[in-house]
Amino acid sequence: MCDALADSPVPGLLDVIPAYATLTLLFDPRALDPDGLRRELNARFAHVTLGGEKPATTIEIPVCYDDEFAPDLADVAAHTGLTRDEVVRVHASASYEVAFVGFSPGFGYLSGLPTQLATPRLDSPRVRIEPGSVGIAGDQTGVYPHATPGGWRIIGRTPVRMFDEARAPASLLTIGDHVRFVPIERDEFEAGR
Repeated sequence: MCDALADSPVPGLLDVIPAYATLTLLFDPRALDPDGLRRELNARFAHVTLGGEKPATTIEIPVCYDDEFAPDLADVAAHTGLTRDEVVRVHASASYEVAFVGFSPGFGYLSGLPTQLATPRLDSPRVRIEPGSVGIAGDQTGVYPHATPGGWRIIGRTPVRMFDEARAPASLLTIGDHVRFVPIERDEFEAGR
């Protein structure tokens, strides 16, 4: 819906901002009243099947799950009743979908985390999470694109740059993309930097 509105704008609609499960619409009330906007959107999208417009792109992200890069892997294993190796296997065996990109430029909130891996956020966020850190929070997983504070449980790290201003588009992930995590060894991580 966001792409369709960008391709065929509604006069008076100033901006469309996608979120996890909603769109924020900013409009000029002198040019467009809320009821008129609602009627226009209902007419445009009455027959839209969400998720069916854009062909999905699958992005493979290599992840090193070694202890040095996974300070919370043991906690996730203890919480879930799985071994560390089972957590890695289950995490890497799933296919994820980018539900939203936000919090930090390039940070993709990935849905599709297997239910047995659901783990609460840390009680107290860390002051700094390293770029490329792969985390779990609740029923989601994601990759920190920048060094930022964060409360997700870190189970690995990728050498891939998730956000690069010199790349077009700058964010590796966009809403609707599919993601697969591929376990790699430490030497592969170093070679990928």
